Amino acid sequence: MNLEEIEYQIRLFKSEGKKIFATSSFQGQSVALLHLLNTIDSGIPIYFINTGFLFPDTISYKDTIAKLLNLYIIEVRPSVPKNLQKDSSGNLLYTSEPDFCCHLNKVQPLDSILAENDIWISGVRASQNENRKGLNTLEKAPHNVTRFHPLLNWTDKIIYDYIKKFNLPSHPLENSGYISIGCEPCTRKSEYDIREGRWFGLNKSECGLHTDLIIK
Repeated sequence: MNLEEIEYQIRLFKSEGKKIFATSSFQGQSVALLHLLNTIDSGIPIYFINTGFLFPDTISYKDTIAKLLNLYIIEVRPSVPKNLQKDSSGNLLYTSEPDFCCHLNKVQPLDSILAENDIWISGVRASQNENRKGLNTLEKAPHNVTRFHPLLNWTDKIIYDYIKKFNLPSHPLENSGYISIGCEPCTRKSEYDIREGRWFGLNKSECGLHTDLIIK
């Protein structure tokens, strides 16, 4: 979708009385969608899931972007405390049950947000992995929510050209070799593949937000 189409769709949702929110992980490429939404409607709340395992650099970047764009950010945290997020051997779940860890720290916190809204704007893009390649611009989510993926067919070049055009700051870890940035224990540097550095060595490429919270 181009900028005019995205704005039209959001205006349409608003005219129908839909309650809209967006989510952002505040990776480097996230800033394009955040800037775009802010130019269309600065009142759209941006939910930020703070798992408690994020890089300090991500928190700092979130604060920088929030101040720069004057964003309306709502921080969401998991309800299960970290000392209870352990397996039978006493190890934190990300070491042995990463899917369950993601469920507790990302999927579960956002599910309650869905129940209070109508439209969920997400910055997923088809080029990021095989799962996202199969998504449509509009999808169904739990609690009768509609997912809206305005940047689904944007390429890396379009994203970077947009960021350059508006002189938007990059995530501080990008220059250190981190392309896709999630929780610190499950993220490593990646030279080429945008998702290669996530859950390295595991048969896992999604945290569950874009698999569990979608109705196909």
